[in-house]
Amino acid sequence: MHAPRRLLGLATAAALAATVVATAVPAEAHHRARTVTHLDLAGGQQPENLVLRPDGSAAVTFALTGQVAEVSRDGRVSVLAQLPVPADGRTPVLGSRTFAAGIDQVGRSLYVALSTGTEEETGIWRVTKGRAPVRVAALPATALLNGLAVDADNGWIYVADSVGATIWRAPLDGEGPATAWYRSPALAATQGFLGANGLKLHDGSVWVSNLDAGTLLRVPVRWTGTAGTARTVASGLGAVDDFAFTGRGDELLATGIKENVVLRLVPGRGVTRVLSEADGLSNPTAVAVEDGRAVVTSAAYFTQKDPNVLSVRLAR
Repeated sequence: MHAPRRLLGLATAAALAATVVATAVPAEAHHRARTVTHLDLAGGQQPENLVLRPDGSAAVTFALTGQVAEVSRDGRVSVLAQLPVPADGRTPVLGSRTFAAGIDQVGRSLYVALSTGTEEETGIWRVTKGRAPVRVAALPATALLNGLAVDADNGWIYVADSVGATIWRAPLDGEGPATAWYRSPALAATQGFLGANGLKLHDGSVWVSNLDAGTLLRVPVRWTGTAGTARTVASGLGAVDDFAFTGRGDELLATGIKENVVLRLVPGRGVTRVLSEADGLSNPTAVAVEDGRAVVTSAAYFTQKDPNVLSVRLAR
């Protein structure tokens, strides 16, 4: 059993804060978003998730083509890898042949959650430049894998299952099977679409959003590595997809995929709107933050126009 060194021993102020209930959400002052690049909808460039790289570029997943690509700071797009798109693939709920979703990185390697509806391809894949992609963890064909985060210090990968009401955990080195780390009705779809969605590691816990329920949950990681008692951090968020911590305590940004918004949430204090459709959002799917800069991907799943990548400098 790996002792969760990085995740434990940190202050847990969020555990003491009252649950945030988003009702009327006020807008913040304009944050001057800029469009990094407009993507090719006809070519299947619909970004589902992203991770920022040391050079300021973003590695993104194109959900329905199974591609992993890089978007440079000046908007150039280059394909890094092609993940499987099986002829007999059929993902749960979505019905697509493939669904490339959550992405994280460790060193030179990217780790990607892939669902195809087939036993041979569904799981977590490692993408390393100059090498063929390798599946490091097999997961059930009935799963629709979504948000993913790597705990490199302790050798684990966590991934949300949007139809199984489950957070799965798999060994980073690929030596051993994935297991259902946490299951709960709180992670289930409540409107027949998608439940557990975005997933991040922060302050001794696994945090996960539920798109259908409009909630954000926090699941502590015990010293044994098992899941503690989950707590709802926020509710009433609408169709919350992905989220990212800003580096200021438990403050985070969250994407509202159907409402075309990016929200700022401070547990115990409230929710404000940072970006909207007027800023160029087109069904925002993911957000990443680094050094006061947020990068947001829009997949245009419902609008069917202008999938893109936006960048915005956050005001304090």
